[in-house]
Amino acid sequence: MMLTFLGAAGEVTGSCLRVDHERGAFLVDCGLFQGGREADRKNRDALDFELRDIDFVLLTHAHLDHSGLLPRLVALGYRGRIFATTATVDLLGVMLMDSAHIQEKEAEWALRDTRSRKMARRAEVAPLYTVEQARTSLDRFVPTDYDDWIEPGPGVRCRFRDAGHILGSAILEIDVGERGHTRRLVASGDIGQPMRPVLRDPVRIARADYLCVESTYGNRAHRSFAATCDELALALRRTLEVDGGNVIIPAFAVGRTQEVLFVLADLVRAGRITRLDVVVDSPMASAVTALTVRHAALWDDETRALYAWAEANSGRFRVRFVQDVEESKALNAVPGGLVVISASGMCDAGRIKHHLRHNLGRRECAVVIAGFQAAGTLGRRLVDGAHQVTLFGERIPVRARIHTIGGLSAHADQPALLDWLRGFGEAPRRTFVAHGEPAASAAFVEAVERELGWSRVEAARPGVPVVLE
Repeated sequence: MMLTFLGAAGEVTGSCLRVDHERGAFLVDCGLFQGGREADRKNRDALDFELRDIDFVLLTHAHLDHSGLLPRLVALGYRGRIFATTATVDLLGVMLMDSAHIQEKEAEWALRDTRSRKMARRAEVAPLYTVEQARTSLDRFVPTDYDDWIEPGPGVRCRFRDAGHILGSAILEIDVGERGHTRRLVASGDIGQPMRPVLRDPVRIARADYLCVESTYGNRAHRSFAATCDELALALRRTLEVDGGNVIIPAFAVGRTQEVLFVLADLVRAGRITRLDVVVDSPMASAVTALTVRHAALWDDETRALYAWAEANSGRFRVRFVQDVEESKALNAVPGGLVVISASGMCDAGRIKHHLRHNLGRRECAVVIAGFQAAGTLGRRLVDGAHQVTLFGERIPVRARIHTIGGLSAHADQPALLDWLRGFGEAPRRTFVAHGEPAASAAFVEAVERELGWSRVEAARPGVPVVLE
């Protein structure tokens, strides 16, 4: 049995783990690389292996850094099945189509630009995949219920356990039979922060021979949820009630948007904000929110109670979902009083870039960063204190206040990750720390060895096959 980390090793995006065993091979996740100048090249080079060797794919959740290369995988010739939870399959019916649309539009702009400069080959600006290719890839998905054992291929059985990260997210328990023995590989996917709104807490796993665990926040602790709400309430009151500006919140359409809506509604319910006029300007976030309501069985009890309150108090907590492009553009003519939630969460694509263009240069406005920002992204530059950014070829001064409120992260922080690992009855034979920038992964390796006394804990290395003895 052999593991090869094809992505998310020494970085946060591009999750893809290849597992070879005596009866075949399979992938865990097949995600996009995001952020930085090398992302496009990495995505085009990512699937440089014989696709016929891959029997099936197991998908932990719908975020594009875990799922976004699946349409390209299928377009290049993969004909196997892709297993995911039912909620994840529903989400990807929206997300992969949106990703393909963005791929096509960005390719159109790039081709127009390269033609004007008479440089670059057409292949360098072609989309990674088209809308039609994304639609075709959806036929390969097999929806699976939490906790049910399935047999996706010869010698392999697995089950999906609730990861509490986003709707449908899963921890994978994978049993692989070889030479008369069964060895269990656990892939954490992304672990959710416990005691957070909307979703249930992550399931604890009792046993693993080999473990692959994420480390996005492996070197830090989040601000407490109470302190996060305090800072958000202060930013809202100052910006909306005192300065008369807008609050712009970049948010992933899946998970983060719904969690932010929960927190905003709760602030109004508690009387900390008199009323809010919230606009969700993301067709995908609108569709995902509707899917989230449809999968209310996956919510925690507090979310159900708050949803009922919000339905009964729409005058105090007003939420509009914007679909039309012209209506989206009209928002930029509103000088103040709005909370605009828009994708993408790292500010590198989508309608959020237009809202930043019209509000970043205004001192009366605020931008609330509510999630992880990968190195090289526009969101990361804002978090790092950039005084000026470039949007649509225009230099925009950063005069709006930038608030980073990490307590809303959908990723577990170091204390929560360590607590989740304590659920194992004994240490795995080997533990691989992935899905983190080098400093975060290294710090988490050291924390696991120090706090838990585990041995054979190591940071995953990209592209280096590891034989499991």
